[in-house]
Amino acid sequence: MFVSYNWLKEYVDINDISAEKLADLITKSGIEVEGVETLNKGISGVVVGHVVECGQHPNADKLRVTKVDIGEEELVQIVCGAPNVAQGQTVAVAKVGAVLPGNFKIKKAKLRGEASHGMICSLSELGIDSKLVAKTYSEGIFVFPTAVTPGQDALEYLNLHDHVLELGLTPNRADCLSMLGVAYEVAAILGKDVKTPQPEITEAAEKTSDYISVSIDAKKENPYYAARIVKDVKVGPSPLWMQTRLMAAGIRPISNIVDITNYMLLEYGTPLHGFDYDRIGSKEIVVRLAKQDEEIVTLDDATRKLNDHHLVITNGKEPIAVAGVMGGATSEVQDDTTTVLIEAAYFDAQTVRQASKDLGLRSEASSRFEKGIDPKRVKAACDRAAALMAELAGGTVLEGVVEAGEVNTEATTVSVTADRINAVLGTSLTSDEVGAIFTRLQFAYKEEAGNFTVEVPTRRWDITISEDLIEEVARLFGYDEIPTTLPVGASTPGTLTEYQYKRRMMRRFMEGAGMYQAKTYALTSSEKSLQYAFNNEGLYPVTLKMPMSEERSQLRTSLIPHLLEVVHYNQSRQMEDVAIYEIGKVFLTKEENLENLPEEKERLAGAISGNWHENKWQGEKKAADFFVAKGLLEGLFAKLGIDADTVTFKQDEREGLHPGRTASIYINDTFIGCIGQVHPTEEKAYEISETYVFELDVDALISINVEALAYDKLPRYPSMTRDIALVVEETVQAGTLQSVIKEAGGELLKDVHLFDVYQGEHMEAGKKSLAFSLRYYNDEQTLTEEEVTKAHQIVLDALAEKAGATLRG
Repeated sequence: MFVSYNWLKEYVDINDISAEKLADLITKSGIEVEGVETLNKGISGVVVGHVVECGQHPNADKLRVTKVDIGEEELVQIVCGAPNVAQGQTVAVAKVGAVLPGNFKIKKAKLRGEASHGMICSLSELGIDSKLVAKTYSEGIFVFPTAVTPGQDALEYLNLHDHVLELGLTPNRADCLSMLGVAYEVAAILGKDVKTPQPEITEAAEKTSDYISVSIDAKKENPYYAARIVKDVKVGPSPLWMQTRLMAAGIRPISNIVDITNYMLLEYGTPLHGFDYDRIGSKEIVVRLAKQDEEIVTLDDATRKLNDHHLVITNGKEPIAVAGVMGGATSEVQDDTTTVLIEAAYFDAQTVRQASKDLGLRSEASSRFEKGIDPKRVKAACDRAAALMAELAGGTVLEGVVEAGEVNTEATTVSVTADRINAVLGTSLTSDEVGAIFTRLQFAYKEEAGNFTVEVPTRRWDITISEDLIEEVARLFGYDEIPTTLPVGASTPGTLTEYQYKRRMMRRFMEGAGMYQAKTYALTSSEKSLQYAFNNEGLYPVTLKMPMSEERSQLRTSLIPHLLEVVHYNQSRQMEDVAIYEIGKVFLTKEENLENLPEEKERLAGAISGNWHENKWQGEKKAADFFVAKGLLEGLFAKLGIDADTVTFKQDEREGLHPGRTASIYINDTFIGCIGQVHPTEEKAYEISETYVFELDVDALISINVEALAYDKLPRYPSMTRDIALVVEETVQAGTLQSVIKEAGGELLKDVHLFDVYQGEHMEAGKKSLAFSLRYYNDEQTLTEEEVTKAHQIVLDALAEKAGATLRG
């Protein structure tokens, strides 16, 4: 539901509260406001203009040269390409210096040699969605239908100084599918009164009953039907104020008659339909169930085949509308219509829902009938529509309303006690405070010793039991005001320890990244028991006294050997792409003759082989490499909240791993694990392709103190980037240079990354070139060139002093 803030002011005094604050209060009361849209979209400098002169452009067939009065001392010349521009029109003009949606600024210009000082605007150029613009204004510029003083704010007349609140309504709050429903809700929140429309109808001597009769054959599906006749109407555009309100609500204006029925749908929440009386084909309306395979041509010019549970409005012979869903094309109001029959009815929600689904027709009307409408407003909406047709279309309202059937308009009585309310909510509200809330809701009630008998009006058909009243009290008292209480009892709520929570987080991250979990034996062979262990110096294998086999005779000290066996198992069965991880125990002891139980340590290990990513259709492949595995671990550290600046990957050599593609991992200078490529000789021994592995100490990783999560505000000012290529000895590591850069960069340096390494014929022997990108940023103001140059020079001096680096020429 789209709610116009300016329109809402007609029913509730909200001048002292902003649209944004109102949206917040509505959300806190239980109806979510999904957004607040400002219709003017930052437009400025658009005024009303009067086209005094309009002539052909001397150098362009499709352009016109106009002289426009915009309320200033002199007329302004504007070149316009709209086909409908003409002398004497009142239009919307964007002056020189004006700003249109998208921050489009209007400047002085020359078009084919003729000066143009501004722009005559269409509604689309003023930010109004083209699908909401009436056909009259869908092509070319917008022309005000009535005289308006030049120089005045055009946006004021177009209702663009408005805000639209989008309500996300749940099915039980269908009462707010109308402006009046929202008005009652806002009035209850603010403790104010609601001003409802009071239509005044002057009826003619002729009677409606002389023109039409109504009968209902399907009373279960249609409990009530009413009809009014309005003669001598003149079909044309509705007034601008009505059109702008409809557009704000997402409905396209069509004509004054149709717009009035749509206006009632929005204002009262009661769908009405206007028939061209002369095209009905008879003097009777019969509401019945359709015949099987009966056909009707609906307003969208589509032929619909009906079945015997669809409800139709007929002229006694053939259908002229599908009840609650859509009217028929044969009785449509057209430009030559002079007599209108207004239909106001109460249809069964299930019947309308089924027809809408079967026919594939979803309309604003059907959505309201499906959720339920206020039966008390049906006739009132009919009277209001008739009054507006007399006022805006020059019609004559005939005497009386022709009705058939009846619908219950009695208030529902629901009882509740103050003690029950307080017991459920945990509050200590007095009877007076509860009564004040019912008064704000405009619910009549009787109270005796804390027992409330509440008369719930028909507009709130969602309230049927005492719990519904308790909910109303809770939301208007304020969910934030309800005290927090704990359950009474000796039970202790279950929860995960920090260790369990982070271990679960590790599993979820690995699987989310595309790794499959493996579960391997804790027992291994004597050849593999010490293989790939972190620090196998001083370690002794733990041998079982009664092993089931030589292959399962000792406890493992690393998870990697078994993961490599899993890789072999898969690749020997043509599953070349393998990405697996395991979280499991290793068993460590430094006692040669085991007298005490070994120490159990939990490890996280992984193995990646083959392609990490492959798109067969496009022929793209990404083979697993060291940096894929490294990136995976960096993502895990970030997930655990570990600052990337505290993580260091140091080149290392480890038995069983490739000497040039292996690193030890440190966090805050604490050894945490290792990563690397399996040595080619080991790959050959395991009969696997190129494979990368890692293993981390879970206990040490989880015990790292992590600072509380903090969010940086979004950048408001531009950053500046400097790229540098440094020549250093080939033994100098990129990580060393990066550390020096970060240390010297100070607060302005926000990001450093290596993007190129070069060694070759154009480089001196024993030297290499490392290229870094440095990003400087100040979150308080825009950086100047001088500030960046000064900070950058400090970095270059530090690199020269601490690493012997020079800029590459």
